[in-house]
Amino acid sequence: MLEVRQIEVSYGEFLALKGVSFSVKEGELVTIIGANGAGKSTILRAIMGLVRCRKGEILFYGNPLTETSAHQRARLGMSMVPEGRRIFPELTVLENLLMGAYRLDDRRGIQKNLERVFGIFPILKERQNQIGKTLSGGEQQMLAIARALMAQPRMILMDEVSLGLMPIYVEETFKVIDQLHREGVTILLVEQNARKALATADRGYVLETGEIVLSDQAERLAQNPMVKKAYLGGS
Repeated sequence: MLEVRQIEVSYGEFLALKGVSFSVKEGELVTIIGANGAGKSTILRAIMGLVRCRKGEILFYGNPLTETSAHQRARLGMSMVPEGRRIFPELTVLENLLMGAYRLDDRRGIQKNLERVFGIFPILKERQNQIGKTLSGGEQQMLAIARALMAQPRMILMDEVSLGLMPIYVEETFKVIDQLHREGVTILLVEQNARKALATADRGYVLETGEIVLSDQAERLAQNPMVKKAYLGGS
């Protein structure tokens, strides 16, 4: 489904990504773990076309995305849950969700999507007329994920979804991610909480200072001595 081949991204003279390559198959949940500043979010921004790759290529269903704009990539079926939620704070929950469905023309389909996300996130149905900024951090994260689902994406990119959340909401967020995965949603998850990410994913990659240094099945990565020491608090 997604192939990233030897991409390089720079911010001025700083090389943020150094020949990064990986893939995501349809229906997989793949995670990229690494320390803060390793370049994880830059990978997602490059995939969505929010930053330009100076080298390498990104393919979606075999089609190169080099000349494809961010909004065109969204129309191809990519949807992103950004770091920090970034909901529309002055809009209601319902209005935020409808913003996620902006590219859809089928009213019946939009209503069906609403029913689906309300089934996954009952709290959002209860609070659909509430202003977004008045939700708790965990509820805003649920809204950000639900908004991404409203676009009927073929693939969801999730950026640090547990960041800044209370433990109870971290648990709830990963339960939702696991549910979506079991339903067949393709997910690329960038996450500092390596323990949770590896416990949920099929496969994983470890990113250090802009380079992939390890890749394996998630279960095996979680048992890797280097990963345990660096990211899981093991010895």
